[in-house]
Amino acid sequence: MQIGTFKTMLMAGAALALCASPPATAGFQAQSYDQPAQPLGDALRALARSSGQSIVAPTELVAGKQAPALKGDFSPEAALAQLLAGSGLIARRVGDALVIQRVGAESAQDAQGAGEGAGDERIVVTGTRIRGRAPAGASVITIDRSAITQSGYATTQQILQALPQNFGGGPNETTSITGRGNAEANATSGSAVNLRGLGPSSTLVLLDGERVAMAGISGRFVDISLIPTSVIERIEVLADGASALYGSDAVAGVVNIVPRKNFKGLELSGRAGLSNGFGEAQLSGLLGVGGSRAHLVIGYEYYRRSALATADRPFFSEDLRRYGLGDYRSAASIPGTILAADGSAYAIPAGQNGTALTAAQLRPGPGATSDVWAGADALPSQQRHALYAAARFAPSDGLEFYAQGLFARRTYTKRERAGWNTVYATVPVTNPFYVDPIGTGEPVTVVYDFRKEVGIERTHGSSRGLSGTGGLRWSSGPWQVDFHMSYGEQDEFTYYGNLVNSARLDAALADTNPATALNLFGAGTANNPATIAYLRGSDSFSNHFAVFTQQLRADGPLFDLGAGAVRLAVGAEHRRERYFDNGERDDVFNLQPVTYPRFLDAVRQVVAGYAELSVPLSAPGGRGPGIGALDVSAAIRGEHYNDFGDTLNPKLGLSWSPAALVRLRGAFGTSFRAPSFQDLRQDAATKSYFAYPIPDPASPTGTTNALILIGNKPGMGPERATSWTAGVDFRPMAQRGLRAQLTYFNIRYRDRIANPGAALMTFFINRSVYAPIITDNPDPAVVAAYFASPYYTHYNSLTPADVTAVIDAQKQNLAEQRQQGLDFDVGYRTPLLGGQGEVGVRGTWLLGYTQKFTSSSPAANLVGTIGNPTDLRLRGWLQFETGRFSTALFANYINGYTNDSKLVARPVGSWTTLDLQLGYRLGAFRVALSATNLLDTDPPLTPYGLTTTTIGFDLENASPLGRVFGLQVTRQW
Repeated sequence: MQIGTFKTMLMAGAALALCASPPATAGFQAQSYDQPAQPLGDALRALARSSGQSIVAPTELVAGKQAPALKGDFSPEAALAQLLAGSGLIARRVGDALVIQRVGAESAQDAQGAGEGAGDERIVVTGTRIRGRAPAGASVITIDRSAITQSGYATTQQILQALPQNFGGGPNETTSITGRGNAEANATSGSAVNLRGLGPSSTLVLLDGERVAMAGISGRFVDISLIPTSVIERIEVLADGASALYGSDAVAGVVNIVPRKNFKGLELSGRAGLSNGFGEAQLSGLLGVGGSRAHLVIGYEYYRRSALATADRPFFSEDLRRYGLGDYRSAASIPGTILAADGSAYAIPAGQNGTALTAAQLRPGPGATSDVWAGADALPSQQRHALYAAARFAPSDGLEFYAQGLFARRTYTKRERAGWNTVYATVPVTNPFYVDPIGTGEPVTVVYDFRKEVGIERTHGSSRGLSGTGGLRWSSGPWQVDFHMSYGEQDEFTYYGNLVNSARLDAALADTNPATALNLFGAGTANNPATIAYLRGSDSFSNHFAVFTQQLRADGPLFDLGAGAVRLAVGAEHRRERYFDNGERDDVFNLQPVTYPRFLDAVRQVVAGYAELSVPLSAPGGRGPGIGALDVSAAIRGEHYNDFGDTLNPKLGLSWSPAALVRLRGAFGTSFRAPSFQDLRQDAATKSYFAYPIPDPASPTGTTNALILIGNKPGMGPERATSWTAGVDFRPMAQRGLRAQLTYFNIRYRDRIANPGAALMTFFINRSVYAPIITDNPDPAVVAAYFASPYYTHYNSLTPADVTAVIDAQKQNLAEQRQQGLDFDVGYRTPLLGGQGEVGVRGTWLLGYTQKFTSSSPAANLVGTIGNPTDLRLRGWLQFETGRFSTALFANYINGYTNDSKLVARPVGSWTTLDLQLGYRLGAFRVALSATNLLDTDPPLTPYGLTTTTIGFDLENASPLGRVFGLQVTRQW
């Protein structure tokens, strides 16, 4: 393997730089070492050559120091910890490199001679645009290759869902029925990141620092399910507002997925997973070739998972009597129920086919109900192909061309819960099988379940993503200029099949021929198969999002203050986004299939400029005022949007290390999120009116019949936020001993764009919160006009006279959300039994999370309530690693909370799951056996009311997967 080295860097002396383009093993795999005791500089050179790990160390730090003998099997990090033990030095990972620093050094600047001449774009941390320096005042969570490997997770979304700062609400495979956090926009079963539970649109997801195309209807989240785990070097998470650097969407934070673009060698891997009810398979390959002037990486990954049926997870049901949680079935059954002209209900008897039914045979009262989840899938089957490539070419010193790209295509299929196929059908008196329970001679309504005849509703579709970046870097001394262009697109297609066509249903019921007319008065045994085939409809939808960006960046030192160089980063960007969608074949509402014209075609232009300044005011060793290491950073970004205007966002950060092992930090900034194309949309695609009985504790019947208005309020503007953090870090002498971080965060998020309709079943339960959008005793003429609107949908038999309230649940800018809490990360690492052992815990404790619906509304508590983040979430670990063997045990904890989705609130228990991985290295092979949710612990059971259905668990805070065994074999050359 060819080993490259950094050039010698100068500032107050020569700096020793030891670097190799890291292979797959860099930073996380173990190998054998047998080095004698020797000068520390020589020992570090030998370690870099043997491991391929980039190690950067200033000569002034290692001069005159001795390293102990190194003998045995170690990962590069563990080997480095042995060499640095007792030296007063520490190794920190900055980008792909391990940087040697004095204990208490704030960032990589000491290791790089204040970063001057570093000329290595890899040493950049999320949260800053300045090379070689960590963002002052911020704490960046890094999930490195080692953590990815040891997690036992197969997909990127599983890795990020385990992060305590991430909330499972919003677009994910199971959550589309919630209607919360843009979950309804997830047309192709994708997966999003939702930091702090503030919404996936408030988390900016980057691929190697660049924006990618958005997924979902109108482009409202980044689909991380398209990113293969095998090509990820690390994931950096900044859980803090960062619009001053990155622009829109970085309100809750930034997730930067960094690929293995410097990999050398060949790696092949295969994985098989098995659980009760489904299986999965994963194959991947990664190839990296080249030297210091040119390098090429190509990677491919295939992933497949079968569907998970609701029958294999009984809590995915409306009938929860087996758990003592009640029976919430309300959908039509077969035989069905007749609703007479006066609204009274009569059950159709079983054991007859409806051809000779009389009114005398009917039983007063509603008939049987059915479970909408029966025969459906809890999770769809998924299949993904992904191809990654990266190349760089340096024709001369100081000039480099680079490019990288990711292409992925994911397909899915799913049996859906009953929706279109459980109907309220109006039967005219001319129908040959018409029965009138009360003899009025007027049409009757039959509540009927078509699943026996038409079949289970099904969907299938695909999501295709493409991201590419190409550019050049030019270095002149310590300054670097970067110009590049990025392009990304996301194409999605969804097909809905086995649906009852409402127009053909009406036509079949109006048919007077007994041989072909539709009979809804039996058990579905007498209907002509041709009639049923005639009813079967379908629908499809496709959407496209594209983003094209040009960026010019420059950074370098301005002057020296004695404590180090003041560094500046500046940049200008132009971004063009386009979204369009099509209803290609609507066969649900019409007698004949109709190809609709494009529903929405929107373009957005964004021009932005930013500047960031990093100022070291003091440093250890006598430079500066002698108060330890003190760094300040300031950033500002201005943006112009052609569709809603301008925005300007600053950020300030401060880091101070008054003592060698302690760092105090704080940051303040503003952020914003631009309205999505869907938020600004004003057409038929966003409007829906319907009447529904909503739970109401103040009503004598327990419900109030309300008219619900769904759509977009005109004139929506951007969301804006102010956030600040304060934290303390305790850092050990070397890569061993105790480390601890504690961060307080406070976010004030105003003008939130939210969909009140997601809380449909709690409008009257929490009437004080939603009072501004509730109109009691509405004008009958207004109600009648809504019923007559083409946007009105008849979900039931309610009439205008039945409605006693109107609820304006249109999407709109809410007044305010406030959130505050603590992030913490504590770990202890020590040599153990000839290897390295580590124990630790990372978590988030929400101290408060409130929302005001309007400025005059009371503040409603969200934390610890269903559909929102819990107040405490933890992920702990116990790890042990020797040369050949490694084991990792993880504990995931979600605290209990309150289910207020029903009339009577009830507690939800806490949930603890264990993940285990055992790894063994045999030569160039590594074999890993993993078990996620080792004890197969079911999620806490609770009746969760979701719009018009109920299930037995909280799908936003828990997963239905259960225990998954995995076996992975990796071979490296």
